[in-house]
Amino acid sequence: MKNIVVLGTGLVGQAIVIDLAKKYKVLAVDINQENLTALIGIKNVSVLKKDISVSRNLKEVVSIADLVIGAVPGFMGYQMLEDVIKSGKDIVDISFSPEDPLKLDKLAKQQGVTALVDCGVSPGMGNIILGNYLNKIDVQSYKCLVGGLPIKPEKPWGYKAVFSPIDVIEEYTRPVRIKKNGKQLIEEPLSKKEMVEFKGVGEFEAWNTDGLRTLLKTTDIPNMIELTIRHTGTIAPIIALRDSGYFSYDEIDVNGKKIKPIDLTTKLMFSQWKLQLGEEDMTLMRIIIEGENEKYIYDLIDYYDKATDATSMARTTGYTCTAAADLILEGKYAKKGIIPPEILGQDETAFNYILNYLADRNVIYKRRHTDDE
Repeated sequence: MKNIVVLGTGLVGQAIVIDLAKKYKVLAVDINQENLTALIGIKNVSVLKKDISVSRNLKEVVSIADLVIGAVPGFMGYQMLEDVIKSGKDIVDISFSPEDPLKLDKLAKQQGVTALVDCGVSPGMGNIILGNYLNKIDVQSYKCLVGGLPIKPEKPWGYKAVFSPIDVIEEYTRPVRIKKNGKQLIEEPLSKKEMVEFKGVGEFEAWNTDGLRTLLKTTDIPNMIELTIRHTGTIAPIIALRDSGYFSYDEIDVNGKKIKPIDLTTKLMFSQWKLQLGEEDMTLMRIIIEGENEKYIYDLIDYYDKATDATSMARTTGYTCTAAADLILEGKYAKKGIIPPEILGQDETAFNYILNYLADRNVIYKRRHTDDE
């Protein structure tokens, strides 16, 4: 039985561990004992409390691995990925660091490592779906709308963090890169709003976020944008906080003490954003791919799974990751270097394998084509 080391066991990391343990031996590693405690007693799972931000610790931990899963917060992601590659271990990563993972491509090839990066729901599955069309049609436009949100929104935020809360705030502050008429543009996050409807679910608001990532370098599609979906009314209070400085990392003086506004904000908000016992979430996603004379639309509507007590975001993100992991471990994908999901999706076998793997777990992407309408 092959050994997998999962670095990071938050909501998504836990779902990854549980899914992979059905078939492999899994070592779950985290600095947070509470996260690890939730995994104790699961068959084929062992846990280890360790600070993997220390490179020496990480390299020691992954030494036993046939494959590594990276599920750490974004600010740790790039260094973690580099350390794993230097250890000569294949990895599937969903850490979504702000740095460009393609900078590690040469190192990964030198080490003979397969590193599937950004392999979640978005970035991730949207890229994989797009990749499947890159060699089939002349893609002129790619649009991704995606959001993980509570089924029942509560005031004042109308939101609960279904992945790392610090990464949520990054969405609100990180400059947004888009492509328009062949030119890359930089926009302010939350500056473009539109409404989107999912049949049988409702109408939601969506706004621009910086989720294109590697697509800006690996494709020459002239028009691309990503938008994050939230319940209607969510944007205004977030913009007010951001523009008032509550997300700033610059220290201010408060009664003689230096504090970062972001530290205060996260301390106050994270408890309010935490999904409580029994609260259910959903994931909404729409991928729109347009060529010269045709359009393909993929919709995902996914809900919290009561049977496994897994959040929808953990399922949709985590199971894309575990599908890719299984693909490597079964010897069905072995390309070396940094492999963004849009490159993975160009492999027809890999594309169908991942779709079927997800469907087996009731994560289903429904496709529409202009000819079908």
